[in-house]
Amino acid sequence: MKSVAEQMAIIRRGTANIISEEELIKKLNKSVESGKPLRIKAGFDPTAPDLHLGHTVLLQKLRQFQELGHHILFLIGDFTSLIGDPTGKNETRKPLTKEQIAINAETYKDQVFRILDPELTEVVFNSTWMGKMNSAEMIQLAAQHTVAQMLERDDFSKRYKENRPIAIHEFLYPLIQGYDSVALKADVELGGTDQTFNLLVGRELQKSSGQESQCVLTMPILEGLDGVQKMSKSLNNYIGIRDPASEIFGKTMSIDDDLMWRYYELLSDLSLEEITALHQDVDQGRQHPMEVKKQLAAELTARFHDGETAVQARQDFEALFKRKEVPDDIPETEVKVVEDGVIGLAAAMREAGLVSSNGDGMRMIRQNAVSIDGEKTSDTRRTLKVGERVLLKVGKRKFSYVTVVG
Repeated sequence: MKSVAEQMAIIRRGTANIISEEELIKKLNKSVESGKPLRIKAGFDPTAPDLHLGHTVLLQKLRQFQELGHHILFLIGDFTSLIGDPTGKNETRKPLTKEQIAINAETYKDQVFRILDPELTEVVFNSTWMGKMNSAEMIQLAAQHTVAQMLERDDFSKRYKENRPIAIHEFLYPLIQGYDSVALKADVELGGTDQTFNLLVGRELQKSSGQESQCVLTMPILEGLDGVQKMSKSLNNYIGIRDPASEIFGKTMSIDDDLMWRYYELLSDLSLEEITALHQDVDQGRQHPMEVKKQLAAELTARFHDGETAVQARQDFEALFKRKEVPDDIPETEVKVVEDGVIGLAAAMREAGLVSSNGDGMRMIRQNAVSIDGEKTSDTRRTLKVGERVLLKVGKRKFSYVTVVG
């Protein structure tokens, strides 16, 4: 088992918040001294059949704990799914049927073991203990929290102020998620930043039950392919764990260069030192961002398929890129930033001689006639920053490698 300092360095990576670091260090010290692993819990409600990369931010952190020698409790919320998680919702969610939940739960088990070691993971269902709880015990659980405390939650508070309905059963959701930690005697619980309220309820219920309160680790919400909204299947900005290899590779290549570094930090197995070195290589022009993005795309494709398939996906992508009739004699152009270290895409196109004016450039962007490194863009607010080197294509025949200088 690694030292506490070594473990904390790994645990802190990509973590949004730790409540509290002091408590976690004490738990780790006790674990190292006794040789007894910590019980690390994370819950997933099987509300849809497929997981995406946004879910794997938590799974990656679980795997890190697993590699540090701790006991992983992968909780499938088949009981809480009957309620529907109210987090971030402006109206009451329609609960799933038991049949839908059972089907989705089975697919979850298959998908998570593409990241976690099945031999070292305990899969648990919260219906195991909640299904045995009688009405009197449920009332006792409900007595552990007040309505005023529930209304401190942002989503409940907003709905209350806007006179939107809040069903009584929705108040039970954070209580049941918290009680899961009591039932499992969790030392640490992981969740997204949007789950902070629910995770803290677990700490309170453990304390009132005479247990040592769990530490809480919140992980950032991963932005989707658009770089704005959180990754979501309903928004169609996601990369699914079960997507074909070509889609995982191609979708990863479509993300913005800046967003690529966030994906590296939260999803890659590379060390922070290796990622920093890559970032410096790109900033100083030693590597093209497209090549670095291919490395990320290959790593993610191999994780959910295999190395050979990832190599083939890269070759297919590069062949497709070449079939877009990119000429061999593309001119090189340097453009200077306008202000704040950036230049607008339309202005860069004008400076490179690809359009006659900024207005002409904006028109071409709106018409979806502009590509950056082989990917079309219709974002008229797109900018390029100092150090970026991109392949711009306007229309069918105008190309230029553009490097942004100060």
